[in-house]
Amino acid sequence: MKHGTSERKAVVAVLTVSDTRSIKDDRSGAIAVEELKLAGHSIATREIVPDEKAVIASFVMKWAEDETVDAIVVTGGTGISKRDVTPEAILPLLAASMPGFGELFRQLSYEEIGAAAMLSRAHAGWIDVGILRTPIFMLPGSPNAVTLAMQKLVTGQLGHLLDVCLMETTR
Repeated sequence: MKHGTSERKAVVAVLTVSDTRSIKDDRSGAIAVEELKLAGHSIATREIVPDEKAVIASFVMKWAEDETVDAIVVTGGTGISKRDVTPEAILPLLAASMPGFGELFRQLSYEEIGAAAMLSRAHAGWIDVGILRTPIFMLPGSPNAVTLAMQKLVTGQLGHLLDVCLMETTR
């Protein structure tokens, strides 16, 4: 077994942040769901919200407080436009960050799209609510970026990350 892999399967909430998408045309959210399912994980819920900090934070906290949700994946709102507010909504909720996620994502993106990769504010960390520790991944809204992140970073490590989070909460 590869270092950092686990057989643990997660129940994941998927949030798309977009002022213009609906469930019917949300390719990024659909890709996240598909990749999670292909890896054996299941979906607790999938929602779309506008680029509004309070709305994003509300959904994320509701899921972080839900003991049936193991992890959260958010697509969209991580760029540099004025409407891209996902990090501003979620970073204050984090107990801690995983800087390596964003670094690796931008490295892999650079290999595909060049220097434009530095414009991504992809990020990951976890939210602690009582004894619950919920990993969260903030991905760009680009379907190609979601595919890259899910296939190369998220789905293969999610079980191991949950193992570590559960060890921390059962001490």
